[in-house]
Amino acid sequence: MENLNNGRKANHLINEKSPYLLQHAYNPVDWYPWGDEAFEKAKRENKAIFLSIGYSTCHWCHVMEHESFEDSSVAEIMNKYFVAIKVDREERPDIDNIYMTVCQMLTGSGGWPLTIIMTPDKKPFYAGTYIPKETRYGRIGLLELLPKIENVWQNERDKINENAAQIASKLQSVSYFQGGGTVDKSIFAKGFNSLSSIFDNKNGGFGKAPKFPTSQNLLFLLRYWNSTKDAKALQMVEKTLTQMRNGGIFDQIGFGFHRYSTDDHWLLPHFEKMLYDQAMLALAYTETFQATGNELYKETAEQIFTYVLRDLTSDEGGFYSAEDADSDGEEGKFYVWSIDDINRLLNKEDAEFFIDVYNFKKNGNFTEQTKRISTETNIPHLTLSLLQIAKKYGASVTDIKGRIERIRKTLFEEREKRIHPFKDDKILTDWNGLMIAALSKAGRVFDNVEYTKAAEKAADFILRNLSSGKRLLHRYRKGDAVIKGNLDDYSFFTFGLLELYETTFKPEYLRKAMQYTEIMRIHFGDNKDGGFYFTPDDGEKLLVRTKEIYDAAIPSGNSVAFYDLVKLGRITADTKYEELSSKLIKTFSANIEQNPTGVSFLLTGLQFELGKSFEIVIVGEKSSANYRQMLKTINSKYIPNKVLILIDAEKKEEITKLAPFTKNYTGTENKTIVYVCENYVCSLPVNNKENLMKLLKI
Repeated sequence: MENLNNGRKANHLINEKSPYLLQHAYNPVDWYPWGDEAFEKAKRENKAIFLSIGYSTCHWCHVMEHESFEDSSVAEIMNKYFVAIKVDREERPDIDNIYMTVCQMLTGSGGWPLTIIMTPDKKPFYAGTYIPKETRYGRIGLLELLPKIENVWQNERDKINENAAQIASKLQSVSYFQGGGTVDKSIFAKGFNSLSSIFDNKNGGFGKAPKFPTSQNLLFLLRYWNSTKDAKALQMVEKTLTQMRNGGIFDQIGFGFHRYSTDDHWLLPHFEKMLYDQAMLALAYTETFQATGNELYKETAEQIFTYVLRDLTSDEGGFYSAEDADSDGEEGKFYVWSIDDINRLLNKEDAEFFIDVYNFKKNGNFTEQTKRISTETNIPHLTLSLLQIAKKYGASVTDIKGRIERIRKTLFEEREKRIHPFKDDKILTDWNGLMIAALSKAGRVFDNVEYTKAAEKAADFILRNLSSGKRLLHRYRKGDAVIKGNLDDYSFFTFGLLELYETTFKPEYLRKAMQYTEIMRIHFGDNKDGGFYFTPDDGEKLLVRTKEIYDAAIPSGNSVAFYDLVKLGRITADTKYEELSSKLIKTFSANIEQNPTGVSFLLTGLQFELGKSFEIVIVGEKSSANYRQMLKTINSKYIPNKVLILIDAEKKEEITKLAPFTKNYTGTENKTIVYVCENYVCSLPVNNKENLMKLLKI
């Protein structure tokens, strides 16, 4: 390897495409990417493997790198006694899933950076997260830990092998699901009561700090409110969305949401921004606008999209993964402001107004609990509504909004001159699928062609660049598409395609959704016990082939696959989808009953399956005013459990091939006809807005 990068020697990561791996390519630690070369070296040299898993926008990953992996004394020990492997968890979620489960089994918790010590045959015997360079505050440091592990490796190998075998066996058992039971409608009340018991009535959200958005909880609660009319369910959703929108977790100047809040009241965030959070939150705000008509939720969804389309979208149309929390070596520095900054940039009246409205203080407006962020800086956040601000200043809400926007633009333009956080520009199929779904839904709900076009461009990008034959690939960066797609890639992208079909009514998106679902069934399905494995049957052989059902920062692949299957069953009337979804529920029935809030996205699909639902077939021409009026009536209302199919002269042959039952649906000349079926019982067709609203009970 050549001496590059100011004389530093590159290690084996230098030819990788992952931004995270490239961040470590000039560490003195002799990192290898995950692959045969590293494992063969470990076997040949009789060394244990030091596996480090993280991602490019992870703050504590950066801390551990600067503190330890860039340190020559740590590198000397690691290079002498171990084979060091770096993994980007976003590139290889299959590897991360396995070893994160190990960490949680052994330590009771997990997180990134994830540190695993394992045998050359990939069996772990030690697990941890962030490890400091030197021992402090009761946490052992690498300089002390690594020699101890090497001593045990050399002198107590039998004990290590025995422990590693036991861990591997336990891992197999926790990855096995044997259900067989059924789940009925009572699970919804159980899920609601569980969420209600941990709801923060004062600040919104669930549980205590750190607080995460958990958008799937909100999507479930909206549906629960819609079916039961329990006002508390909607109140929980609205309180959470409003408090998050007003808090520091929302970037008040540049828009978009940060990863999570370190406090109970959404003020001090962990500043990284993830694509999947933007997508899931946009879905929640869009649906809540439908349900309530409150413009705040629409505006927030639009602001999320402004951020994504401005900062996370490639020229080719795919969406980038994330932006870092750190810039110029400090977390949050890009996002915080001093009062002097505001006084320098704004006139006296505007400065006083902004400082008051956004709760700035001379010495900073947040508690510097972790020494992560500069003192005497402020995080813009609101504690009053626009109406309350308008009353306080004796102005109209419109005038206040205009004033805030004018000031925001000034501050945004100034902020753009700062050193920006690092952007992870890899494009992932699964996360793109979520954003395609969010943009598609917002495109039709807000009647916004820009959003629909962005969703189409991203979907077409994936179909063009992240598919190989009939199969999906997971990661694209700078022309390089690699890694066989996992379950999330298929289920999330199908989710996006189905939403995109219902917005554009282009049969090719429905056809692709059906094709990828069939591939998912063949290569990921468990024909014996039901459900779907995370990895395909022809993928790399890892320590265990996992199944996942619990939702985390994003829904699990099985939760989204279930939703897809229910929706495809309703669109096509093909019972094979219902058979697959039914088997999936039986597989995970015990887990669903035990922890319904852990599968809240799956519950949204189950509400579709077990609750009141509509199958709506529109027969007409897209160009007609009557068609547009009928469609707007449907899209403007919150009807979560419905499917939409369009039959027009141009595409009728294509759609009837995909959904044969639609061939008998006919229209009349110059009229748009809508057929509404409720729970498989069809009403007579209608051709005007008023009768349609009666059938849909809106």
